Amino acid sequence: MDRAAAIRIGTSGFSYKEWLGSFYPPKLAGSKMLAFYAERLPTVEINYTFRRIPRPEQLQGWAAQTPEGFRFALKAPERITHHARLKNADADLTRFIASALALGVKLGPVLFQLPPGFKRDIPLLNDFLLLLDRRLTAAFEFRDKSWFDDSMLEALRAKGAALCIAESDKLASPIERTADQVYVRLRRESYDEQALRDWSKRLLGFANDGAEVFVYLKHQSAAPGFVAQLQELVGEAARA
Repeated sequence: MDRAAAIRIGTSGFSYKEWLGSFYPPKLAGSKMLAFYAERLPTVEINYTFRRIPRPEQLQGWAAQTPEGFRFALKAPERITHHARLKNADADLTRFIASALALGVKLGPVLFQLPPGFKRDIPLLNDFLLLLDRRLTAAFEFRDKSWFDDSMLEALRAKGAALCIAESDKLASPIERTADQVYVRLRRESYDEQALRDWSKRLLGFANDGAEVFVYLKHQSAAPGFVAQLQELVGEAARA
């Protein structure tokens, strides 16, 4: 079996005028960007859902523009992660889940990105995971180093939730698998070939271990090129 096929690599967002003339044709209308993107890349991370809970009809419209195997990763609303900070979020979470499920089989993992400075609170995380009750494939991005210990990993593993493996120029998470899915966010401003080659081997290692892997590059102008290069390197590693 081709384990490289279990690795979906895309970008954080797709609607960027800066990509016109490089990734997109120079005069491509914004309304046609998603369909163009989805014919070339297998997944996208959507930030729009961080700002507002979308209508189910809106998500169904997005799904209709994409091919069968495409997957959307949605960022959970800030009302849950930043305003409520995972507390008393029952109503918003239930409403968001009902909307997200409108994507059907094209719904990938949902990213719960916690704000910087949100310190480790394992009882709170456990309570939220209990509320979530595996209704979504969830990934959690922790942006405070206090979370990076075994108690966090154990809590996620117990409920089948993924640690978002993330790196930026300022912070890097542990590189640990905690669920059947692996969620990776590569946020550095630049990646040389060796850095991408190292990541290709890690990603393939997760896939060889049976995981479904989702990878998202930061949306700078070079992102589509990094995606293409990383895809090629994953293919090389798989054939080696």
